[in-house]
Amino acid sequence: MEEPKPKIKLAVYWGAACGGCCVSVLDVHERLFDVIEAADLVFWPIALDIKYHDVEAMPDNHIDLTLFNGAVRNSENEHMARVLRKKSKILVAYGSCAHLGGIPGLANFSSKEDIFRRVYEECESVINQEKARPQPEYEVSEGKLTIPVFYDDVRSLSQVVDVDYFLPGCPPQTERLLEVFTAIVTKAELPPKGSVVGAGTKTQCDECIRKKTENKRIKKFYRPWEIIDDGETCFMEQGVICMGPATRTGCGYRCIKGNAPCRGCYGPPAGVVDPGTKMMSSVASIIDEKEPEVINQIIGDIADPAGLFYRFSLPVSLLRKKMS
Repeated sequence: MEEPKPKIKLAVYWGAACGGCCVSVLDVHERLFDVIEAADLVFWPIALDIKYHDVEAMPDNHIDLTLFNGAVRNSENEHMARVLRKKSKILVAYGSCAHLGGIPGLANFSSKEDIFRRVYEECESVINQEKARPQPEYEVSEGKLTIPVFYDDVRSLSQVVDVDYFLPGCPPQTERLLEVFTAIVTKAELPPKGSVVGAGTKTQCDECIRKKTENKRIKKFYRPWEIIDDGETCFMEQGVICMGPATRTGCGYRCIKGNAPCRGCYGPPAGVVDPGTKMMSSVASIIDEKEPEVINQIIGDIADPAGLFYRFSLPVSLLRKKMS
């Protein structure tokens, strides 16, 4: 009787994120049985009752593969990032938040003081006459209560620890996860350390099948709900901001197939340092106007350009964060 193949040890961690990446691991559906056949889950906070101290007690490099999703927002996230780096042979930044900082990274447009003041003092649903704030430590009769320290800015995983691979997406496409997982399980030849895996190198525009007109110019930008999309023409040519020019391939441009402009969750293509500046260049190239005042009016139609162009990438961008 043939002996069963040894399984790899798999861990999944959820940092500062919405939880969608953890759900995407389950979205493999019936292929989950293939995953279970090839791997033993040794740590997954939302699914297994394994404590942090259990992970801390593991030998170094005990875990074969860790999928770390979520950004680093507080001291707990940073502590587990460092622990899992030490305990893992391969550490993957899984999803946009770990890869680039993601949606939580938009908080970098505000300081910790701005956020706390708004949430605990100024929010319309809050009554806090004492202006109390969360404290990392608090003494009660039963002892000392502690909560994680809230940092002044959000960081991507690679800004805290060394990362082996980056698997982008919000969340990553299930097919891409299975490709990467299978490559690791079968000990296939992996790309160089630090590579973006499960994604292409070109832009979404290179794959998109929507109709494009050479040297097309526009005189106004719209938000998606302000026009009726014809379902065929390039969003940018209709005056709707689409992050396709500054976003790498890999997702199968599913948002665009669903008649929604690309949001940019797969991050910049190879060779692009900053997706925001790439989008600014793309926007400038299609404006059909030469008068500065009129150009400013056209650009003014773009609601929250900084938040739009850096929706997923602010912590790793040239801007990085709000300066005090």
